[in-house]
Amino acid sequence: MTPILAADKLGLTADLGDIQVSVLRDISFALHRGRVLGLVGESGAGKSMIGRTVSQLLPARFRISQGRLAFQGEDLLTMNPSQRRSLLGDRIAFIPQAPLSALNPVRTVGKQFEEYLIRLGLPAGRRRRTALAALADLRLPDPDGLMDRYPFQLSGGMCQRVLIAMAFVSNPALVVADEPTTALDTTTQAELVMLIRRLQTSHGTAMLFITHDLRLAAHLCDDILVLYAGDVVEYGPAKEIFAHPRHPYTRALQRSNPPLSSTTQRLTPLPDTMPSLAKLAELSGCRFAPRCPIADPLCAGAIPKLSEIGPGHVVRAAGRCAAPSQGSEADPAVIEAPVALRDPVLGEPVLEIRDLSKAFVSRRGWFGRRRRTEAVMNVDLTIRAGEFVGLVGESGSGKSTLARLVFGLERPTAGTIRLCGEDVTNDDAAARSKIVSSAQMVFQDPHSALNPRRRVESLITQAMEVASARALRHQDRNARAISLLRETGLPPDSASRFPHQLSGGQLQRVNIARALCVTPRLLVADEIVSSLDVSVQAQILNLLLDLRAERGIALLFISHDLSVVRYLCSRVVVMYRGRLVEEGITEEIFSRPRQAYTQALIDAVPPDPAAKWDPMERVAAFAEAQ
Repeated sequence: MTPILAADKLGLTADLGDIQVSVLRDISFALHRGRVLGLVGESGAGKSMIGRTVSQLLPARFRISQGRLAFQGEDLLTMNPSQRRSLLGDRIAFIPQAPLSALNPVRTVGKQFEEYLIRLGLPAGRRRRTALAALADLRLPDPDGLMDRYPFQLSGGMCQRVLIAMAFVSNPALVVADEPTTALDTTTQAELVMLIRRLQTSHGTAMLFITHDLRLAAHLCDDILVLYAGDVVEYGPAKEIFAHPRHPYTRALQRSNPPLSSTTQRLTPLPDTMPSLAKLAELSGCRFAPRCPIADPLCAGAIPKLSEIGPGHVVRAAGRCAAPSQGSEADPAVIEAPVALRDPVLGEPVLEIRDLSKAFVSRRGWFGRRRRTEAVMNVDLTIRAGEFVGLVGESGSGKSTLARLVFGLERPTAGTIRLCGEDVTNDDAAARSKIVSSAQMVFQDPHSALNPRRRVESLITQAMEVASARALRHQDRNARAISLLRETGLPPDSASRFPHQLSGGQLQRVNIARALCVTPRLLVADEIVSSLDVSVQAQILNLLLDLRAERGIALLFISHDLSVVRYLCSRVVVMYRGRLVEEGITEEIFSRPRQAYTQALIDAVPPDPAAKWDPMERVAAFAEAQ
């Protein structure tokens, strides 16, 4: 049977002026009708570049240097441009990562859907009916009313469903989904994954699913292709690769992901980062060797070959990593001795919230009625020194509003907030000064949180620009910056760089270093690892644990990733529609949740692939009960 999409020794080269760099090397795979192939790896591994090769949207100075990429037997690389364009969006559809960026903010959903159907050649009389049926198939409420709304009036999950509906409306042969559930809360992610899988199965569509989540890929995909720096390092059946990973990189990705069950031990993240394009030109052998804990001289020689180690399971290995498998557990030489996480030593209360409420009042139209929305209702919460508390719940549950209230960015409707024993509920100068000196916030997106025109040294010592510290010499600020860089695991030479010269994980460390400049008693972290690779995520989580041990800081950790919360936090608070509905010791909450909503959140997290995962039954039952 002819594959829907097949790559044969595909190569992609980047022109850096004086050198030519192989971005993708010897990429080969076959994707058949009704199958899902997962592309897994860190940022820079080459996952999205394969998707861009399919769509012929390669960046400037990038060109195909060798090989073949065939769609239903015809080579996309040599196909007539007009013929290739006619395939895109019709026979080959795409689901992008950022739905709010993909949709036009000044045109209604209906107008955008109609424009897409016009491109597909659908007659005018059938367009609205077809769009409504596609939106209803994605279980979107009130499809007719939705057609007249703008993207900014919808949640991220609803916007993503609109894009999924557009992708499947033409009954395509191939769908390329590029991180379609990143940064969505667990229940929304679970529902979208199940809807995508249902549509893909019912249409018999082949799918490329690009993700950095190995556990999610093992549940959704039939096969997995693991990429590192443009090389295929492992390829085979999804559940086999998850249960018996053979390449050191695959095992490292698995070790970097916190488990949702079993004993909690310190994560073992990968050292360093994915090599840059310029660095790739210097690597002649295995590109993973500089980060591999079992690399030997053989790895630095010729490019290792792909070897079949089981039915349909191949691995690119040389030297020690080509040795016979030791079972599902990684080689002892690869993993350090497991280190159990210690229980924190708690001190006096740092944050005390009592009967806190916040209501927003909006007006519809010039003479419309006022509408009151209760975002936070009667919240009581205490966090002690050295205590890490996880705040979980779906988008819209009130988590970020609560954080903004703590920092004085919103004024409460009722209740009190005390920091280190002092009342900071009012927004007077004394309260603001106490908040700045006692608490700091680490934001979700470091790119938008950091001024791109400032160097790292200036960014992380911004707190020293207040009037009381302006007399400090440049040498003092520089010394403080170097100290903070070392404390957060960044090289000292980062001080002179600008934000665009650092990776996402490095920028988040800069964000944390800036928050530590004033030695805060409380950190509030709002979804700070949701968009990071699992390896970088593990580094950030371990950094926070080290800071607790060294400084005794308290942490309010807002996240939708329950496995991360279980790893990091000793106590969990569950928020639903503005209220705290459950609170307790982390292990007790995860093993014996008392609320149906908490159980629905836990069920929405992909478990070990050996276990059946069908979260929608409990989530749907909970939604109906409400």
